[in-house]
Amino acid sequence: MKEEHFVDGVVTGAGDGLGKAYSFELAKRGLNVVMISRTLEKLQRVASEVEQTTGQKVKIIQADFTKNSVYENIEKGLQGLDIGVLVNNVGMLHNPLPCRFLNGPDIDENLVNCNIVSVVKMTKIILKQMEPRQKGLILNLSSGLGTFPCPLYTTYSASKAFISTFSKALQAEYKAKGIIIQALTPYGLSTPMTMYQKPGLITKTAEEFVRESLNYVTFGDEIFGCLAHEMLACVLQFIPLWVFHSNRLQEAVLREFTSYLKKRWRNP
Repeated sequence: MKEEHFVDGVVTGAGDGLGKAYSFELAKRGLNVVMISRTLEKLQRVASEVEQTTGQKVKIIQADFTKNSVYENIEKGLQGLDIGVLVNNVGMLHNPLPCRFLNGPDIDENLVNCNIVSVVKMTKIILKQMEPRQKGLILNLSSGLGTFPCPLYTTYSASKAFISTFSKALQAEYKAKGIIIQALTPYGLSTPMTMYQKPGLITKTAEEFVRESLNYVTFGDEIFGCLAHEMLACVLQFIPLWVFHSNRLQEAVLREFTSYLKKRWRNP
């Protein structure tokens, strides 16, 4: 990753979790950062922390990515900036606990807008700048749950599968133009989305994952982002898909895994 060529980095969902960690890490590596998220007070607080800690300039843009009306304002806010890095991080999970499709909350349109439309729209806005310069880096946050059809997280899994397919196809189109487009498919992370699961061997903090993931930006069109998750994926690939899709395993997940997750929840 040749940061000296990159003037500005843009991070969506930058108010907390992975987005906050990417904002800090890009700034530490010498980039000015544009932080985009929904909650203005949170953005202002984190932006101040990034500026004071790193000495880099930070611009904030308030946007609710569940709405399709935000992109004109975002594009105006990015005019005149020399953007070399885009991190499409914003996303939402319909329910932190596994559940069957009909039992989940009715937020499907919000989830599609936030997880899918945001990636397409933001990529188009930034890629138009990167193509003439023939350099740039776009990181799209997918999920390990998007690498196979994952029951009990059906809509989330499908939305993340879209990100992986979109990213890999787009990389094929623009790789020859010097632009790196990569899908990241992490498994367990301790973030607000996962109710701050207790970190461990597999469950990484946002800061740990971000630091490691940025060292692997040239390692492939789709990566798991850290060594622990790469190793977990190697193990999981030997389990047939019918096992994950069996009703017996689904019942066990609803019962046992739900209890396990609740025990690992902790306050931020």
